[in-house]
Amino acid sequence: MLYSDKRGKTKKVKRKVKPDEAPVQEMDQAEGEETEKKSVSGPCFPPTFSVSEIKNKQRRHAMFLKLKEEKRKQKLELKKKKKKERKALGDQAPPKEVPKTIENQRIYDETTVNPEDEEVAFDEGTDEFSAYFSRLTNPKVLITTSDRPRGRTVRFCEQLATVIPHAHVYYRRGLALKRVIPQCVSRGFTYVMVINEDRKVPNGLVLCHLPDGPTAHFKVSNVRLRKEMKRRGKDPTEHVPEVILNNFSTRLGHSIGRLFAALFPHDPQFVGRQVATFHNQRDFIFFRFHRYIFKNEKKVGIQELGPRFTLKLRSLQKGTFDSKFGEYEWVHKRHEMDSSRRKFHL
Repeated sequence: MLYSDKRGKTKKVKRKVKPDEAPVQEMDQAEGEETEKKSVSGPCFPPTFSVSEIKNKQRRHAMFLKLKEEKRKQKLELKKKKKKERKALGDQAPPKEVPKTIENQRIYDETTVNPEDEEVAFDEGTDEFSAYFSRLTNPKVLITTSDRPRGRTVRFCEQLATVIPHAHVYYRRGLALKRVIPQCVSRGFTYVMVINEDRKVPNGLVLCHLPDGPTAHFKVSNVRLRKEMKRRGKDPTEHVPEVILNNFSTRLGHSIGRLFAALFPHDPQFVGRQVATFHNQRDFIFFRFHRYIFKNEKKVGIQELGPRFTLKLRSLQKGTFDSKFGEYEWVHKRHEMDSSRRKFHL
């Protein structure tokens, strides 16, 4: 408080603090400390709070990140707590819960192949690939493209020809596929592979087994050529690679697996240490091409050679390619009534 005396000078008067005011200030300080602790520990939200109610995009995104971090911390604390409880219980601890995944929650397919089934063995002995598996024929593959292919599609075909032994790349030059197939049969080819493209990117693959079919149409995605891959090995040699087919368990998957197996010669040359893998997971077929690297007597590494791509089956047709009058064994239906994330066909 200020007042002026007769000389015109101002003096400060010390204000006495009342005893009732001190606890109020202490309470204010305590509340401030509590709010600071709350802000440090993390945001607290009401149970009915929804991030979508926030209209501002930046604030909504920031709040979403805070909620995500809060959930992650809670999950980590719960995991640590369970770990301590299991350590304290020792041998009496309950068994670990198996996490739910799309693979282990898959709906059982009635057409799953049993290798000891006599009907399956009979079908394998009489299908279109029986001549190959009886070693009566050797594979010979013709790789071609759609009309006027671009550079990326051409390079993809050339690299596929280095992966598949006895493969030849020819360009159609406007010739219809129905006229190409009889010429291939007369020249002893066992396969016709057509790479289609859209906007200069490979997006489709037609694989036709000769002379009696079947013909499979695949969607192609995630194509990575050799120059686009990091830490890739040297170019593959001319040795015949091994072939690995994973998870082709149903009758349809079994047919597709035999279709891929018949692309490669019977006896792989293990000296080349090369392996081609077709891995089926959730009806997506991932192709990889690797080389073994023996570090010592016990440790073995793999080195990817490329190319890599992903296939998705669109249709399987009986006989050779016929877009108008062909009989289809299986067609992918996008808007199927009984479709489910846990139902797979291959």
